Amino acid sequence: MRRSRVVVVGAGFAGFHAARTLSRTVRDEAEVVLLNPTDYFLYLPLLPQVAAGILEPRRVTVSLPGTLPRVRLVLGEAGAIDLDERRVHYTDPEGAPGELGYDRLVLAVGSVNKLLPVPGIAEHAHGFRGIPEALYLRDHITRQIELAATGAPAEARAARRTFVVVGAGYTGTEVAAQCQLFTDALARKQRASGEGPRPRWVLLDVADRVLPGLDPRLSSASDRVLRRRGIDVRTGTSVKEATRDGVLLDDGEFIETRTMVWCVGVRPDPLVSEVGLAVERGRLLVDPKLTVPGHPEVFACGDAAAVPDLTTPGEYTPMTAQHASRQGKVAGLNVAASLGHGQQRNYEHHDLGFAVDLGGVQAAANPLGVPLSGPLAGALTRGYHLAAMPGNRVRVAADWLLDAVLPRQAVQLGLVRSWSVPLDTASPELARVPGGPDKEE
Repeated sequence: MRRSRVVVVGAGFAGFHAARTLSRTVRDEAEVVLLNPTDYFLYLPLLPQVAAGILEPRRVTVSLPGTLPRVRLVLGEAGAIDLDERRVHYTDPEGAPGELGYDRLVLAVGSVNKLLPVPGIAEHAHGFRGIPEALYLRDHITRQIELAATGAPAEARAARRTFVVVGAGYTGTEVAAQCQLFTDALARKQRASGEGPRPRWVLLDVADRVLPGLDPRLSSASDRVLRRRGIDVRTGTSVKEATRDGVLLDDGEFIETRTMVWCVGVRPDPLVSEVGLAVERGRLLVDPKLTVPGHPEVFACGDAAAVPDLTTPGEYTPMTAQHASRQGKVAGLNVAASLGHGQQRNYEHHDLGFAVDLGGVQAAANPLGVPLSGPLAGALTRGYHLAAMPGNRVRVAADWLLDAVLPRQAVQLGLVRSWSVPLDTASPELARVPGGPDKEE
C-alpha cells in the first residue's frame, strides 16, 4: 500500500519540531517531506551574537538532513498551494519549478520583516532575520569603524561611528546591546593610537519602554544596562524618513548615520494570505488542535497560525519562538494521530518566561515569573539556549569560552553585499534583486 505523505512547509521553530516529532512518531509508516529554502534550521535567538563576532554563523545553523534522518528534505520556496488538488508548488534555489502532492499538510512558513510606509526604509535599512543579514551587518559595522579612522571629514567620521537600531523589541534590544560592545572593542584599538571618539548607538521605538511586549521588570532591567553603557535609548520616537545620509525622526531631529538596522517586528509570510482560507491579521485561523476548519488535512502552527490561547480566552497566542516550537510538537503529534498513531490534543501552553542576552555577562530573565538580572541571568540565559538548541551545543559553548579569553577577530570577509539582503524579502538566503547578479557565477 502507498504510504501517506505529509508535507511540512518551512523549517523554522514550528516546522522543524513538527517534522521531528512526526517522524519519530510514525517512523517509516508515513513519508515526511520537509520543504525549505535552505538545508538548515536557524536558531534565531543567537543571531545577534553572529553579527557581534561572538559566534561563527554555522554555530547557529543545524543541519536538517543530519538531525532529521527519517525526513526527506526538498530545497525550495513555496509559491502556491492548491487545496483542491492537494499540491504544493515551489521554486528550487536554482529557479526551477516543482510540486509536491500531500495527504496531510503542515503550514509553518513563519514570518518576514514588518514594513511600514516610511520613505526610504526599503532602500536604506537592513533587516535582521537571517544569516546573510547578520554577516552583512558584521562586515558593515567593522567597515564603518575602520573608515571613520581614515582621515575623512569630521562630519563623515561621526556619521560612520553612529549606528541606529529601529525597534526595541527582543531582536532590536539584543542587536544594540551585543553590537555596541563589539564596536567599543574595535574603537578602543583606534583610541589607543589617538584615533576618534567612542561609537554612538541609538535605539528607537514608538513604545514607551524597551521590550514593550515583555514583563515590565525585564524592560526596566534591560533599559538600565543599555543606558549605563551609553546607548541612546529613545522611546516614544519613530522614523519619519530614511536617507543615504541619515535618519529623520518624528520630532524633527536628523541623525547622521550610515547604518540603520530595521527590527520593528515581523508579519506572517504573505503566502498564508494567498492560500484562500480565513486569516486573522495575516495568520491562518486554526482550532485548538491546529487544524484548519473545513480542511482536516491541513494543519498550521507558529507565526503562520492564529492559534486560540486557551490560557487567555478570546486571545491568540503571540508570535514567539517559545510558542512556535511547542505548537510544532503538538502539530506533529496531531498529524500522526490523524494517521492512526495516538490521540489528538489541544494546544495549551503557559508562559515560562523570557530571557534577553545583553552581552558580556549581562542579561535579564524571568524564569517562571521570577525576575533576574546581571551575571546570574546571563548564565541562565546561555544555559537555556544550549538546552533549546537541537544541535551544535559543544561548538556554541566553545565559542563562548574563546570569546571570554580572546579578543574578537575584526576583519571584513565581504561575502555578503548590501544588494543581496534587501529588507523586503521572505528568504534573504535566496534574495535576487535588480542591481546584483541574478544567478551564481
